[in-house]
Parts: sequence; C-alpha cells; structure tokens
Amino acid sequence: QVQLVESGGGLVQAGDSLRLSCAASERTFSNYAVGWFRQAPGKEREFVSAINWSGDSTDYADSVKGRFSISRNNAKNTVYLLMNNLKPEDTAVYYCALGPRSTLAALYNYWGPGTQVTVSS
Repeated sequence: QVQLVESGGGLVQAGDSLRLSCAASERTFSNYAVGWFRQAPGKEREFVSAINWSGDSTDYADSVKGRFSISRNNAKNTVYLLMNNLKPEDTAVYYCALGPRSTLAALYNYWGPGTQVTVSS
C-alpha cells in the first residue's frame, strides 16, 4: 500500500516562496508519475504540476509556469514543488498523488492528506 504525505505549507504574503514536499512510502514508482494538485473551497481540484519517477520530464499548468518548479530526490522517495512569487489565487489545499502520468485528478490512485497554502495580499 503506497502512502504519501505532504509538508511545507503555511501562511505567506504575495510574492513569497514556499517549497512543498511529498514523501512516499515506496522506493520504486516505475511507470508512475507524481502529480501536484490543488483545491480551493468551492472549486474543483485542479492540476498544478507532475513529474515522472523514471525520468526528469515535467509538466506545469499554464497558471504556474515560470513560477513553480517540480523536482525529485529518488534516494529520499520525495518529490518537491518549489513555489515562487506566490499569488492570492494560489491559496488552496495542495495534494500530491501517485498514478499514471496525466493532468486529470481522476486517474491518480493514491493521494496524500494535503497541506494548506494560504497567500495573503
């Protein structure tokens, strides 16, 4: 059973940076991607970024391109999301998920409990 846990969220001001971490319980994730999604109250869960565990290919939502950067450390079974120049519209609960590489949340099989990111103006 794969378990994921996010950390690094918090309350920041617009323009600040945060780095989120997603730690996995498994050492191998061949043919699976790790994705970051976010969900604000009353809104649908949306894709943010993804990275393939077997390589360094990455994907980003248009809304975060140039501001967010996803990376991985296989020795630590951890994926990171560095968020720069945060904006109030980035406020949401951020989730990491494991599944086939996709921008669709419904296709991911395992989810962490989420970490809250709040950006004030």
